[in-house]
Amino acid sequence: MEDRDVLGALLRRPPRYPFGAWPWRSAAYLATGVAGGVLACAALLVLLLASLLLVGIPLLLLGGVALGGVERLRLRLVDRVPAPDPHRVPAAPGLGAWARTRAGERATWRELAYGLLLATVLWILDALVLAVTVGAPATLLAGPVLLAVDGEETKLLKTVLVTSYPAAFAGAAAGVLALLVLSYPLGLYAAGRGALARALLAPGERDGLGEVIASRARLVDAFEAERRRIERDLHDGAQHRLVALTMTLGLARLDAPPDGPLAGRLAQAQEEAGQVLAELRELIHGIHPQVLADYGLGPALADAADRTAVPVDTDLDGLPRLPAAVESAAYFTGREALANVDRHSGAARARLTGRHDGRVLVLTVEDDGRGGAGPAGGSGLTGLADRLAVLDGTLTITSPPGGPTVLRVEIPCRVSSASSSPRTASSSAKG
Repeated sequence: MEDRDVLGALLRRPPRYPFGAWPWRSAAYLATGVAGGVLACAALLVLLLASLLLVGIPLLLLGGVALGGVERLRLRLVDRVPAPDPHRVPAAPGLGAWARTRAGERATWRELAYGLLLATVLWILDALVLAVTVGAPATLLAGPVLLAVDGEETKLLKTVLVTSYPAAFAGAAAGVLALLVLSYPLGLYAAGRGALARALLAPGERDGLGEVIASRARLVDAFEAERRRIERDLHDGAQHRLVALTMTLGLARLDAPPDGPLAGRLAQAQEEAGQVLAELRELIHGIHPQVLADYGLGPALADAADRTAVPVDTDLDGLPRLPAAVESAAYFTGREALANVDRHSGAARARLTGRHDGRVLVLTVEDDGRGGAGPAGGSGLTGLADRLAVLDGTLTITSPPGGPTVLRVEIPCRVSSASSSPRTASSSAKG
């Protein structure tokens, strides 16, 4: 059966996804969203000024209706199912009857609300996602060309100075890898963006709120499976090849004249390959740590606590194996909370506890820092709270000025069919 949209490409045939048309369609959808958002922002300013003369309000409603029609057509980039026009046919001919009908429809006001979102928020988010998922890898890929144009040096991502072709090609290889890996969050964001547009601009059909929520839940499961597949592919493929490359360069250095320029070039290439290997290992751990897949949530959180600069006392004994989506969401929430303790809390010590009573997983992170924390402070927890909401989970933060800060995660879930082993339970506590 042919895939109908980005979600279908991710859910039904994930191995083909990065090499098919859907990443390009997702990028085109976001790029046209940026262009449309800039135009909508300019039109909004003009119409708000015109409203002072009492002519802007009708034009604002008319602009919302026109924008809704364009956006329903643009949805075909990420969803092959056409979005129907929700407007009624006026009961009488003429501009007056049309205007009265449109002004009395909820669809018109939803289109206006979408237009305001697009002009003020959505196009900025689209631009940021494109910059991270497409712009940054493209800059790395252009490293050899930029070095050839300059002749002496160039800077990758405006930070890393490159003066040799081995380093430039190593950066280009990292760009190819980043482009493949980041095509998945690109498609995920584009699918969510399209779901929002459909919910506002074409309600009452198959993509109502219930279907959006169900598709988000299915996407979480599929995306977690894809994260694990990517981690395995990178670990078993690209990482081993980089190790072999580093060893080959080391052997070549032994055969090269020690005082010649070739030895220096080979040494630099070997060093760059080692740095790429270290970055790849960090990337693999960030995508989906192997300890989480092999041993479960307790050992994975204990490992994250060991990596935290602030000393962390852990109490994770007895955590069973839980559904993969629950373990992943809880792990990344706990890891983000520990990262916030490192970066923002000023704490001298922290404590991480986890319990499962057969029905609910409860994860708590507490620190003795300065307090005053919250999702509005840019901690990155807002997105995690949205992810937990897909699983009917909740995230609460108690952080009065002066501390302590307590983050609590609750996720309703049953024990996975692959029950906890003694190896898992004994590994889940940190002394």
